Amino acid sequence: GTPPASAEDLKAALLALNRDSAPYRIAPCADDSCNLMAQWKIVDARWFQIFAKAGLKKTFRIKIRLLPDKHLVRAVDEEFTVSWEAGLPTLRLSAEGFRGRKSEFAMGSAYAFTEQLKPGQVYKYRFNSTELKSLLQKAVNAHGWTWRSIGFGTL
Repeated sequence: GTPPASAEDLKAALLALNRDSAPYRIAPCADDSCNLMAQWKIVDARWFQIFAKAGLKKTFRIKIRLLPDKHLVRAVDEEFTVSWEAGLPTLRLSAEGFRGRKSEFAMGSAYAFTEQLKPGQVYKYRFNSTELKSLLQKAVNAHGWTWRSIGFGTL
């Protein structure tokens, strides 16, 4: 197959998945716990209403670490409970301290957000973890790297 891309190129490709109109954000980590972090824009003022309407009780973030020598991406999910007060979300790391991988987070509502791009291009989001993860995994695999979800432990 194609030779693996450099870590810089892969990181740029993952960051390029960001769009203003998409309900997720991928950004560099603020600390040394990971290289990149992906999450729904639940705490973004422009998106409160959408997530409030969706009745989100849980959300999560995916922390990503790139291991260039192995062309490997390690990823861990962190789950948060969401409480709504006066229409504003408060996020707390889940009481059960869940950290690891889960294929799906039940959103308690069939509400889906629809993003319209070019004419005829429509994305429907159900705000589950699989959705965001598969987007990242595809990009990782397309660049010749391997994606590995890990349970506990450090990235």
